[in-house]
Amino acid sequence: MAHAEISSGRPGTGMPNLGAPGMGAIAALLVGAVGLALTFGPRQAALFLVGGGLGISLYHAAFGFTSAWRVFITEGRGRGLRVQMLLLAMAVVLFFPALASGTLFGNPVNGLIAPAGLGVIAGAFMFGIGMQLGGGCASGTLFTAGGGNARMVITLVFFIIGSVLGTVHFDWWTALPALPPTALWQPFGAGGGIALSLAIFAAIAAMTVWVERRRNGALEQAPKSPRSGAARWLRGPWPLVAGAVALVVLNFLTLALAGRPWGITSAFALWGAKIAQMIGIDPTAWAYWQTPANAEALRASLFADITTVMNFGIIAGAMLASALAGRFAPSLRIPLRSVIAAVIGGLLLGYGSRIAYGCNIGAYFSGIASGSLHGYLWAVAAFAGNILGVALRPGFFVERRQSRADG
Repeated sequence: MAHAEISSGRPGTGMPNLGAPGMGAIAALLVGAVGLALTFGPRQAALFLVGGGLGISLYHAAFGFTSAWRVFITEGRGRGLRVQMLLLAMAVVLFFPALASGTLFGNPVNGLIAPAGLGVIAGAFMFGIGMQLGGGCASGTLFTAGGGNARMVITLVFFIIGSVLGTVHFDWWTALPALPPTALWQPFGAGGGIALSLAIFAAIAAMTVWVERRRNGALEQAPKSPRSGAARWLRGPWPLVAGAVALVVLNFLTLALAGRPWGITSAFALWGAKIAQMIGIDPTAWAYWQTPANAEALRASLFADITTVMNFGIIAGAMLASALAGRFAPSLRIPLRSVIAAVIGGLLLGYGSRIAYGCNIGAYFSGIASGSLHGYLWAVAAFAGNILGVALRPGFFVERRQSRADG
């Protein structure tokens, strides 16, 4: 299920009644930031609040990847894909100079650059199917679950389980043939990498224009907002382009604070591994958890993990945004076939993201923002998976036409 499938509410200009969910979200953001600052330092608190900003931006702009790809596949409408190309274009312009120099504001930074091989192809293809069955991607699962979508909580639970299963087999997948980690700015320099990237994004955007005009006669226009002025920015919905700008700026801020771009799914594997330990399963026997960084994350507090803290912030921010929009109304009346799709989709999302070195954020958005070849390979394989996922959806859902992104 998706943000776009939740009623947009009645127009209004006054301050909304936040209710318990909104006040709880504000309390979580404030108390969480203070607690993190006192316990783990101001940087961790700042990253938690950046996560909150991401959750608000994702929810208010309904900025997702799943339905944008589905609408292009089924209807030939490419507005969502074109905004994604704008998102990536802005990101490479900001990221490449910093990554090529190795520093940002005097602090060392590194991109999310991974090998591009068979594991990425297989994992991204699984992830693409999971996007359509689970009803969202990694960011979409978090912001819609935080916004009160009960079905997406099911997807999230099985996303976590799938992530743990992916760590069990991680060493087998990484042993498959792959190109070494390579970023476009390495052979071409920051300027050359930016130029090549922009050419790729422009070509994809032009292709969507050609397809949309051929199939529909004219380009789709953005829907009119029921609100205007300050009320629109407070309560939504935001224009997709505004959401893209916010996500790029907040990802760049993540790079500055964390020393690497925004990611999501490594935290799901960590959560699942810690739960496994609680029920008597020892994940340290698996190669994934024997690397120094992962072993340390497993030993440390969850709140010491940057990705975990940002994910918690995203959930709280989305809950606040949904309360501001007057849409926080969870319902447990979920059709059985939809529950089954959430289970299957969540497992595919989790397993696929681990073996593909990331999700729509870590591999697609932040991977391409880092110039990583694996990000481009991920996008192609994931889109192919989406095509199959779209074909499978009628067995689980009653389809209807839509134009806004949903996760």
